[in-house]
Amino acid sequence: MKQVILGAGGSIGKGLAKELKKYKTDIRLVSRKPVKVNEDDELVAANLLGKAAVSEAVKDCEVAYLVAGLKYNADTWEKQWPVIMDNVIEACKLHNCKLVFFDNVYMYDPAMIGNMSEECPVNPASRKGKVRAAIAHKLIDEVNTGKLTALIARAADFYGPGEVNSIISETVVKNFAKGKKANWMGVPSVPHSFTYVPDAAKATAMLGNSKDGWGQVWHLPTAAPALTGLEWIENIASEMGVKPKFNVVGMTMIKMLGWFIPFLREMREMMYQYDRPYVFDSTKFEKKFSLKPTPYVVGIREMVADYKKQVNI
Repeated sequence: MKQVILGAGGSIGKGLAKELKKYKTDIRLVSRKPVKVNEDDELVAANLLGKAAVSEAVKDCEVAYLVAGLKYNADTWEKQWPVIMDNVIEACKLHNCKLVFFDNVYMYDPAMIGNMSEECPVNPASRKGKVRAAIAHKLIDEVNTGKLTALIARAADFYGPGEVNSIISETVVKNFAKGKKANWMGVPSVPHSFTYVPDAAKATAMLGNSKDGWGQVWHLPTAAPALTGLEWIENIASEMGVKPKFNVVGMTMIKMLGWFIPFLREMREMMYQYDRPYVFDSTKFEKKFSLKPTPYVVGIREMVADYKKQVNI
């Protein structure tokens, strides 16, 4: 039977499509404008906000991977994520399809993000975090009723090849490439974990094809120890052959620039993730599946090489 990727257009979806070929020959990619990753991918154009469209997309599939990304806007998340989750859950139940939900860490208690494990208490401090908590809770409730087989795969912030819009790429890599200083949001002296995109894709495929990973929350493999902001800047600068010069962007500057830059306006409520240690623990996954995350020095090298290739520098 097929496996289907819902929201296949992003870096995780593309990486996942490649990884799934190790397990299945029939892969269906679903997005508004799907593009083949593998030569024999089946493409389905669909809007996940449409109930009938989602049901048709999941039909005849044994595992669905919900890896969609929405516009980074709290209003959009509050309106669209509950609808998407309802549609996907209903479709999976109707067609007896297992569900892998690719999640983030926004729902965790801010006081605990310096030591995030799967047992971290849920106590969101942001509108976007409350949305993520609600849809994850809805999925878990369905699993507990026995009507749905599903799991949640969580990652920290992303970095790596293909992830050109990550905060690392936007504030450090792109600035260095333009001969500018990097910008680091929050406190550069504290550690901040980042999940390497190829590791996340590989691990998500492993979970979806595991026998006993279901009904659980899994943190995807993420290197440790986490680098500090300064170490991120220094390592990227070294790889790009530039001096590690940077500006610190604090809450005051975020508020000022937020009047003109929508993304920064949305970052205000998330700044707690950058003013304290942000450390992601993936020990559970690493022990169960014997998969070690890519070291940061290697991931940074690949990220920079990919960026240079894309912009021809």
